[in-house]
Amino acid sequence: MLECLTFALNSTTRCEKTMEKMKIVAIIPARGGSKGIPKKNMKELCGKPLIAYIIEAALTAEGLDRVIVSTEEKEIAEIAKKYGADVPFIRPKELAKDETPTLPVLQHAVKYLEETENYRPEIVVLLYATSPLLRAERISGAIKMLKEGEFDSILSVVEDRSHYWIEKDGKYERLYPEVIKNRQLIRPLFKENGAIYICKRDILMEKNEIVGGRIGLLKMRKEETIDIDEPLDFEIAEFFMRRRPSHNLITTPQYKRS
Repeated sequence: MLECLTFALNSTTRCEKTMEKMKIVAIIPARGGSKGIPKKNMKELCGKPLIAYIIEAALTAEGLDRVIVSTEEKEIAEIAKKYGADVPFIRPKELAKDETPTLPVLQHAVKYLEETENYRPEIVVLLYATSPLLRAERISGAIKMLKEGEFDSILSVVEDRSHYWIEKDGKYERLYPEVIKNRQLIRPLFKENGAIYICKRDILMEKNEIVGGRIGLLKMRKEETIDIDEPLDFEIAEFFMRRRPSHNLITTPQYKRS
């Protein structure tokens, strides 16, 4: 059973009926350029372009009104449309540079929808084409978690109980000063796996944050996702893709309030 660890304030009220009517949009940023892997988002993985997998997962997920791809590359736009995504605009070149952060890309998309289409999303789901193993049920579960837990943002993580060292004042020391031989006794760290980010519209547009307010951590297994960044990652993704069970064993997540 999936566990969800949260950093959130206690709340005694619920507004599920209102939340059910919320407009929720998934935005998939996909640039044409890539230094590590040329044309990465269009590269074939097990017979389909990489970006096709996250589009199909998002379209199957419950709770999403729209699935939008933000790209400056016309070829990516055509592929996205072919697999069912909406491409209402071509992203400006100045928002498609190597150093461009994700925040202004999402803000540009939301601003376009609001000003051009009079569509004001209340929740924004950020998904990446580089997570082809992500399943629709995980996306649906994360949305449900935000609704029922009254969170302002959700991000997916994996648990890490490794031994870490840090550099401090030119010297190296353990992250945890106590000597622990059994790794099961180490307080776990939680690493962002880059699979799912969800936030309310005002956190994104008013607070200028993708993760902010009352935050929920969605704990996932390492083998559920892979962030494709290097050529070896493609081989690993293909390995897991070819061994995926035809049925889905993922259950709806539960959450705990802190």
